[in-house]
Amino acid sequence: MYNTTFKKLHYVEDMQLAYDAFPDERYVGFMDYSTPVILVRDPQLSKQITIKDFDHFCNRRELFAQEVNPLLVKSLLFLRGDKWREMRTTLTPAFTGSKMKLIFPIMVENSNNIVKYLLDNQSKNIDVEDLSHRSGLDVIASSGFGLQINSLVDRDNEFFTVVSNLANISIKKMALIALTSTCLEQTKKLGVSYFQSNIHNFFINIVASAVEYRKRENVERADMLQLLMETKKEWSLEDLTAQVFFFCFAGLDTSSTTVSMAIHELALHPEIQERVYQECRQVAEDKEITYESLNELKYLDCVINETLRKWTAGIYMDRTCMKTYQLPPSSEGARPYTLKPGDLVYCPINVIHKDANYWPDPDKFDPERFSEENKHNIKPFTFVPFGEGPRRCIAMRFALMEIKTFLFYIILNFKIVKTEKTTDPLKLNPHYFSVKALKGSFVKFQKRE
Repeated sequence: MYNTTFKKLHYVEDMQLAYDAFPDERYVGFMDYSTPVILVRDPQLSKQITIKDFDHFCNRRELFAQEVNPLLVKSLLFLRGDKWREMRTTLTPAFTGSKMKLIFPIMVENSNNIVKYLLDNQSKNIDVEDLSHRSGLDVIASSGFGLQINSLVDRDNEFFTVVSNLANISIKKMALIALTSTCLEQTKKLGVSYFQSNIHNFFINIVASAVEYRKRENVERADMLQLLMETKKEWSLEDLTAQVFFFCFAGLDTSSTTVSMAIHELALHPEIQERVYQECRQVAEDKEITYESLNELKYLDCVINETLRKWTAGIYMDRTCMKTYQLPPSSEGARPYTLKPGDLVYCPINVIHKDANYWPDPDKFDPERFSEENKHNIKPFTFVPFGEGPRRCIAMRFALMEIKTFLFYIILNFKIVKTEKTTDPLKLNPHYFSVKALKGSFVKFQKRE
């Protein structure tokens, strides 16, 4: 982890070095700071681990102690064993297509706020990372907590300040997480938390106030909190807050990263942008945009998928071995390797997405890879931006709807223009574990006539 620790390379690029060093192996040893990991190179072995033999690998890596990080540990993202299965079953109905349709108007309202803001700032270099981050937080505040916020106008509101600080995962934070995860008992004794107690109380108070108000006034709202309140489960306040908190913590990075990287790529590829615009214009002229009409934007789907291929926020699927498991030989002539309970496995995402064996000319931004004519060429388990198996991202539908709605309204109303501050080629910022552009993503938005 030398290059990552000293910010010479992004974490993904450090993992890429280990991945590329052993081209004939199905898996290799990898040190994630002080933690030994099996890094799986074979997509079919990843499928075996995350789907077929899921009972051996049902848990993610244990990063936090519940005593000092209850909102994280009680969330679906980090729950383990039977508690995770029960919570997954409880939450799944909240993310169906019919439920997403109810939340869609929130996405449209947020997109209209962005259009208004950009109309007033056409001549400026816009920080797309900041724009997508604020937009994503506004969507989460509204669809998760029932809060009406416009972070583009009220730039220092409390919700934005608290959540953006939590979700902005620097290498320094990642190193702290890696250290505390290897010393969980000591973490409990010392009370080392990923965030301060006032942040825990901030989210508890938001949810408690919203729940109390809705019950007292008999108010219903099409948002995630309402959907959770309507499930049959009897929630404790902390359990309920943990799920909305998880929705906030896990959902922001994926959507904001994909939006900012897509806009950056479209600025670098005006011919692709023009084709997307013509498709968006045709759909907008034919009818009012609805949740159903989003499905007609096939080329925009290709652009989003290609962005997710090149710049996935997920990085890897981590799994903890729960019972003794024998991996097949790593290469011809080698011996099998036995995993013991507690051993950690990473099934990488980004480096598979950049493997030239599966994706010819992998650094090229080419949405045609996902066209109807070409998508049959994609080998199974080589495109997994939201993970796979029973622990696949439960909010995938929500994230894709948010990303697609945002890009539709932006591209329909503005031409995305490359400027002197738009980095080309696009590279990763090694100061963050999150996927961010080196030197940021800056473009200009020109109103379309």
